[in-house]
Amino acid sequence: MNSPYGNRILITGASSGIGLAAAEAFAKEGYTVWAASRRCEERREGNCRYIRMDVTSEDSVRRAYDKIAEAGGVAILLHCAGMGIAGAAEDTPEEAVRRQFEVNYYGVLRVNRIFLPDLRARGGGLVLVMSSVAGRVPLPYQSHYSATKYALDTYVESLRMEAGRFGIRAALIEPGDTKTGFTAAREMALPEGSPYRAACEGAVARMSKDEQNGGSPLAVAKICLKLAQKKHPPVRVTVGLMYRIVIFLRRIWPAGAFEKVLEGMYR
Repeated sequence: MNSPYGNRILITGASSGIGLAAAEAFAKEGYTVWAASRRCEERREGNCRYIRMDVTSEDSVRRAYDKIAEAGGVAILLHCAGMGIAGAAEDTPEEAVRRQFEVNYYGVLRVNRIFLPDLRARGGGLVLVMSSVAGRVPLPYQSHYSATKYALDTYVESLRMEAGRFGIRAALIEPGDTKTGFTAAREMALPEGSPYRAACEGAVARMSKDEQNGGSPLAVAKICLKLAQKKHPPVRVTVGLMYRIVIFLRRIWPAGAFEKVLEGMYR
């Protein structure tokens, strides 16, 4: 372990999937890991300290911050908390869209707003945000999930410019299909009688299959470890050669042509 930010990290969404893989990977490398999730038994196991934190609750984040600060604080934040709601853009209730933004987008903002003053006081730190290839390649029946990731992309790019003068670095990690519990936990917005219902079910079934045949969350966790060792991390890292190719094609192909390819994949 050789990090310019020290060896203390907070990881949100650490109860499963990429967050859990990252917590275990950082702990194995000797980091002191605060592994946060909404529902967990607060305990210490080796280098991991499991702590309750609901990123949608200001009070919950502040309580966790107080405990972490009392124990010496952290200089690295890794945001892995997230959830997905699939459905047609027209069908998805506004309440569901707001809930998805509360976790995926506002959760990141809330944690950063509370922890960044401490990073500034320390003279710097690192903010890593788990985005998604879907943040740059929108998918049918995932419009609102993609929107949360698009929002994080622009937020992190701005944060880099604003907080860089205080020694705070930020970067995005963009996994593609990854085999985690996210697939089973995905919620569906499929009202009876919807004209989109059959197409949505088919598209989501294809996505679920791709995810369950996807990469290991450990591969994503290893990218996070590498970024934690960089004094000047890149804006974003797309995980996996295939997804880097997809992003490249998205950039060079005419928008209409790229859209037709995606539409055909999930028809």
